[in-house]
Amino acid sequence: MAALAWLLIPLVAAVGAGLWGSWANRTRRARSDGPELDGYARFRAAMEKSAVMERTPVVERTARETSHSGT
Repeated sequence: MAALAWLLIPLVAAVGAGLWGSWANRTRRARSDGPELDGYARFRAAMEKSAVMERTPVVERTARETSHSGT
């Protein structure tokens, strides 16, 4: 009887591992990349806008300094 108990332990472990493996590989609900790509597009637009805003004052300041440098 003790030998039967020792044989049942690996059998129960194998069944448990099979159940866990099937649960881990289950087909999950498919997600599209829409929200991630929308967020990335907003990020790029914000970065381009901030780059333009940083460059604009420098160009205006340079134009003003060169126009007033003769007086």
